[in-house]
Amino acid sequence: MPLLVLLLFIGVGGLLPAVTTAADERFVFDGFKGVNLTLDGMATVTPDGLLLLTNAIPQLKGHAFYPAPLRFHRTPNGTAMRSFSTAFVIGIIGAYVDLSSHGMAFVVAKSHNFTSALPGQFLGLVSSATNHLFAVEFDTILNSEFNDMSSNHVGIDVNGLNSVDSDNAGYYDDATGGAFRNLSLVSRKAMQVWVDFDGQTMQVNVTMAPLEAPRPKKPLLSTTVNLSSVIDDTAYVGFSSASGILFCRHYVLGWSFSMDGAAPALNISSLPTLPATTPKPRSKTLEIVLPIASAVLVFGWAPPSSRSCGGGACTRRFSYKDLYHATDGFSDKRLLGIGGFGRVYRGVLASKVEVAVKKVAHGSRQGMREFVAEVVSIGRLRHRNLVQLLGYCRRKGELLLVYDYMPNGSLDRHLHDQSKAPLSWAQRFRVIKGVASGLLYLHEDWEQVVVHRDIKASNVLLDKEMNGRLGDFGLARLYDHGTDPHTTHVVGTMGYMAPELGHTGKASKASDVFAFGAFMLEVACGRKPVVQDAPGAGGLGARPMAGRGRDGHGGPPPGGRLRRGRGEPGA
Repeated sequence: MPLLVLLLFIGVGGLLPAVTTAADERFVFDGFKGVNLTLDGMATVTPDGLLLLTNAIPQLKGHAFYPAPLRFHRTPNGTAMRSFSTAFVIGIIGAYVDLSSHGMAFVVAKSHNFTSALPGQFLGLVSSATNHLFAVEFDTILNSEFNDMSSNHVGIDVNGLNSVDSDNAGYYDDATGGAFRNLSLVSRKAMQVWVDFDGQTMQVNVTMAPLEAPRPKKPLLSTTVNLSSVIDDTAYVGFSSASGILFCRHYVLGWSFSMDGAAPALNISSLPTLPATTPKPRSKTLEIVLPIASAVLVFGWAPPSSRSCGGGACTRRFSYKDLYHATDGFSDKRLLGIGGFGRVYRGVLASKVEVAVKKVAHGSRQGMREFVAEVVSIGRLRHRNLVQLLGYCRRKGELLLVYDYMPNGSLDRHLHDQSKAPLSWAQRFRVIKGVASGLLYLHEDWEQVVVHRDIKASNVLLDKEMNGRLGDFGLARLYDHGTDPHTTHVVGTMGYMAPELGHTGKASKASDVFAFGAFMLEVACGRKPVVQDAPGAGGLGARPMAGRGRDGHGGPPPGGRLRRGRGEPGA
């Protein structure tokens, strides 16, 4: 595959999840800012570094997994298991005091794809009885279908949610001679959990305690489970949750993991803090109705009309009025730029969240349904190096797309605008790696291949930490929905387009990789891939710069804006 070869060529082969290393098998995250995780559903990392699995929207699920698969068997296809250990800090914030609709779970599974799981049931984990998974659940609803003991329990699950061992949430306090202390999972307080599996004895221990308390000597749960036929030779580790009919936020503050050894201790003082919110008074009616409603939802549920959902992720449909006010009536003062697909405006929603609003013209009303369906599909793409699509607004023949706002703007301005400080080599290399990671996700790691079609510096945006995020992915494919089906519409930018596109008109992963190569040279050299001939020079108007140096025989083109960083060689 050409993209993989190119990634290896530029030295970012560590992005590929094919083979785990010793470093992959032991990690510690004191917060998740800048951490590369595989996220889906509503899972996201907040600006403060909290891993948020589900938010204030009911009937959704969220998953977050360590991106590399880990080897759990000592030999391929063998039965001897390796030991593993993990520690993490969680917090659940619901709308009501001591009341929540669903919980969350730590998961070991053969795949991180849970698109078939129900969004309002089963902790976002299963939709059938066999899933080849091991989980430790933190369940906050009493569900008789799974023989739950209470609406506040911890359980060890194998291939389903009928726990092989469970107990009410709590811990044995060593300071009081081992007395049992109850813990409320929905107390809005952070608590630490330790899960240890001994590969020789097949014993699983689950221990928990308040965040500031030391680890208790006695675990809350301790049982023997033969996981050799449950966990495949390689599997993924991560977290899952579902919100149910009540809004509930499920957080992970920190996480450590180790194969064949104790998980590294978390630095409690470095962890992000849970947001402070005021709960509503306890509702007796909801306490009675909630389990019944949850059971009914198993047999059928339709999402609100204001949201388009698929595969567990929802794309919000904004009202035109809200976006009009957010952008001051699409004022020119709010204009961020004009691209091939429309104008982009900076907006501030009523919730004080900054967004970028792109007005996309769409001439064919007949194709609007497909257009919106494609937008919903794009909204499910989630990666740290992609600009997140938050939602859309449909108005007559026009579509408005709402994205995360990137405060440092597009990369091309930092490369070519003389008024901006030039980027250092370290910054450039980080941007290249980030875009490569995002492109790999589009081509190989999502459930279907997404061809970008227009990779270039102006489509790479920089967040507040100067990380590169690839934008406008999927828009070229959207644009095709509005064209005559008998017309070949070549999308791309001169200098980045693969030569065969002019003949075939068919974009592919290979043509994306060609564009990425031109982009990489532009970032490294500081020059655009094409330059305009001076008026009257008798040239063809635009000449490729790749491979042309000061003497025309290679090397960086003249005029590149490079800045030497600390410890870096001269540019």
